[in-house]
Amino acid sequence: MYFTDRGIEELQHRRGDEEITFDWLAEQLRTFVDVFPEFEIPVERLATWLARLDEDDD
Repeated sequence: MYFTDRGIEELQHRRGDEEITFDWLAEQLRTFVDVFPEFEIPVERLATWLARLDEDDD
């Protein structure tokens, strides 16, 4: 188990029944990077990865 799994599990446990929009998620990611600018690159990579999930692997 990766250390980040604990945070993901807490997120799922605390907010797993909620429905959110991508607009809401994008705003939370922007706020997070504003507060923690040292995480700009990992957040950008996550957002790009999520955006491209449905692309073919050609």
